[in-house]
Order: sequence, then structure tokens, then C-alpha cells
Amino acid sequence: MNDNVILTMRDIEMNFPGVRALKQASLVLRQGEVHALMGENGAGKSTMVKCLTGVYHKDSGEITYEGKKIEPTNPQAAVEMGISTVYQEINLCPNLTVAENIFIGRQPMKGKIVDWKAMNSRSVDVLARFSIHIDVTRPLATYSVAIQQLVSIARAVDVSAKILILDEPTSSLDEYEVKKLFDIMRQLRSEGMAIVFITHFLDQVYEISDRITVLRNGELIGEYEVKNFPKIDLVTKMIGKELSNLSAISRVEKKEEEKQVIVEADDVSITGSISDVNITLRTGEVLGFAGLLGSGRTESAELLFGVQKASSGQIRVKNKHVNLRSPSDAIKHKIAFCPEDRKRDGIIADLSVRENIILAIQARQGLLKKIPLKQQQEIADKYIKMLGIATPDSEKKIGELSGGNQQKVILARWLATEPEVLILDEPTRGIDVGAKSEIQRLTLKLCENGLSLVFISSEIDEVMRVSNKIVVMRDRKKVGEIDSKDFSQDRILSTIAGGEAK
Repeated sequence: MNDNVILTMRDIEMNFPGVRALKQASLVLRQGEVHALMGENGAGKSTMVKCLTGVYHKDSGEITYEGKKIEPTNPQAAVEMGISTVYQEINLCPNLTVAENIFIGRQPMKGKIVDWKAMNSRSVDVLARFSIHIDVTRPLATYSVAIQQLVSIARAVDVSAKILILDEPTSSLDEYEVKKLFDIMRQLRSEGMAIVFITHFLDQVYEISDRITVLRNGELIGEYEVKNFPKIDLVTKMIGKELSNLSAISRVEKKEEEKQVIVEADDVSITGSISDVNITLRTGEVLGFAGLLGSGRTESAELLFGVQKASSGQIRVKNKHVNLRSPSDAIKHKIAFCPEDRKRDGIIADLSVRENIILAIQARQGLLKKIPLKQQQEIADKYIKMLGIATPDSEKKIGELSGGNQQKVILARWLATEPEVLILDEPTRGIDVGAKSEIQRLTLKLCENGLSLVFISSEIDEVMRVSNKIVVMRDRKKVGEIDSKDFSQDRILSTIAGGEAK
């Protein structure tokens, strides 16, 4: 292991009003390594990074970089020192070209005029270093999220970075794109760069990382070499107690004849999107969806919620043909939907927990029939208690809650409408292991009470854990349906890869 320490954060303290975010937290980073920074939501990972990059100014502690004490005053100062950060939410300018994004703020000039030819040429060279060959004169928005993420990394590296911080870089990438990113990370590591890798994907940590630092409740729990640190030990350190194995979460299997068919989709297609999808969902059942990103899982969910309209085929609810032209139509048929991107499509960050919970009910009965404040509070308090939402009260802004608790608020919003079908698209993405377990247990409890669920997740183990049946998608088509008695990761992966499960 390379012991060439490039950065040390020692005994970092950070306080916010009423909250002690970091308590003598530490991090030691070496050249030529990928270092995973792990912990549950609220553990202090983001605060630690923001103290390092000048977003926050720590209350006490010491940061040493290349043998000298530093105190970055702002993110730009950190970049100038050689510390670059690529965030989960890509913070580039989608309307500008790829080249403009790479060189924004440092464009090559000819006198007082931007040297566009030089900037485009240098951008091509920067991206070619990572085997990325695209038209750099096109707007960034015309490229996939994966390409945008790689452009962010290319820009970060090209500013002479010695430390690269990647905050949830793989959350929107498919398997091939993750492999491409990891190839780039390995290349940068071999060139001596120090990389801080923040993620909730445990398998990825063990695939790419050399060492792990675990934070819990703002404190350093320990630093470990990946090769000597079993995955179950990592989970235990993160949550601070022995984790009851997630596999212990079990479904209540009922005979199929005991269940009423509640939703059916027969040969449903959306022009240019998905084709010939067949779905049968019964009461009290979890129908899982597996497949790579872009396989058609989300499009199938949006079809059932009226976000996208079918161009052919039929959808029936309780054996009656329905025309789901909009989410309003779906809500009338007691279908609810928790979207994949909760920050973009789910929460309204500046509204309170109460206001976020009552949104769907208010929309259903119309804006002119305002729900009385007392009734709003009663509804919010009921679901805060039911779902164990960690908030001091219903008036706290939802944007100030952890990802897991934001997800619970969205669940509360739709449960308050008393749906019969609930669609969960990536309900555990970006939340910690403990919250993930809670969401899974809650999912199964809801089914025991008769609710029918569609459950979409990129984590195959998770889909198998909660589902009664799994629909496998590939290339925007259904390529198989697997019953729980036949579940295996190998079978699902081989179906995704090209075989069909009969």
C-alpha cells in the first residue's frame, strides 16, 4: 500500500444551530489510492467534504495538504490548490457546449477574444485521454447523464487536480457506464491521483476501493483496508449495531387464487419507448422489475401512472378497460407513484414535511377546496408516526431531512391518498443501509395489509428480497417473468443478458 500521505483532516468539528455535524472527525488520504468515505445519511460525509473544499468553514481541527496547513476559503480556492469535486447532481451548464463546460472560467484567449479553435481542440485532447470521443461543439445537454458525468471528471482532472472527490458518481449510470468510470478511476489512480469515492453501492466500494473510512453520527469509526474488511463488518460499523441480515426480510406468500387481479397491461406499447409489455398485478402482491438502466422499467411504471400514454394495447383496472391519459386519471383509479428522482420529481425542498405530505390529497380534491390546517397537521402527524420519519415536527423543511426520511415523506404523501396500487421506482436509491432495510420492511408490511406494489430497483438482490414475481426488461421489452420459487441472481442476469426465463 502506498503510504505517501497527501492530505490529513484531523479532529474536525463542525456545528450548525442545534446540530453537531462533525465531532473530531478525521480522514487520511494517500496518493495513488481510491479511498471510500462511508456512512449512513447524516453520518457527516458531505459535511466533511464541504469543510475540505471551502463550502463550510470548520469550527476547529486541522487540514494538512502536501505537508502544509490549509484553510480553503471557498470551492474555487480548493480547486486552485488541486482539490476538485464532482457531485451527484452535475453542476455544469447544460446549455453550453462540452468545450465551454470544460474550460469555463479559463478559456484560451487571443487577446480579448476567446480562441474557440484552441478551446475545442484542447477539449478533444482532454476527453481523448479517457477514450471519450464526442463532438465537443454540441451542447452538453444533448449527451447522456453518463457522458455529462465523465465531462465533469475530465474538467476536474484538467485543472491540475491532485485530489478528486466523487460524490455518488454512479447513481445514474448503467453497468457499462460504471465500468467505464471505474476504468478512468483506475487510470487516474495509476497516475498518482488520490480519489475520494462516496457511494451507497457496497459492491462498487469493494470493486474499486483500496481503503475505507467509516463515519457515524459525525465521528470517525475507523479506517480499514478493503481486502481485510468483510462487507458485513462495514455495514455493522456504519449503523453501529449488529445488522439483522436483510435476507431475513421475508414475503408472505399467498396462493395465487386468493388474490384478485387488480391491474393488467396487455401488449402495451409506447411509440419510440417500450413495446408489447404484458403485466399482471394482484392484490397484496409485489411485482418487481429488474433490468439495466434504460431497459424500460421506468417507462413501464410511468405508463401505469399516466405519465406516458399507450400508443397500443390495453390497460385494465379491476377487469375494466381504462384510458390513463394523465396522473390525475391514475389517481382516480387509486394508483400512486413514487418517482425515481425524488429531488427533481418528488420533494419540494423549501416546503415543510406537512406541505409535502398533503400535496397529492390537495391535488386530488382541487386547489379551491383547501384542506384545513388542523386536518393537514393530523394527516402529517399520523404518517410521521406510522413511517417513523425522523423530524422534530411536521413544519421542518423536507430539504433539511436525510435522503431516507425524504423518501418516507414521499411514501406518506401517497399512502395518505389511500391507494390500492403503489409504484415505487428506485425507492432506496441514495439512502443508507439502515433506511434501506426500513423501506423494504415497510413495503412488505403494506402488502400484508392488501396494498399492491410495483417495485423497481437496480439492485437485483433487493428486487428478489421483496418481490413475489419479477418482470425482467431488456431493450425496452419484457423478456421474462420469474416466480419467487425460481429466484436466483444468475437466472435474472442471464435473462437480462439474452436468455429468456420461461
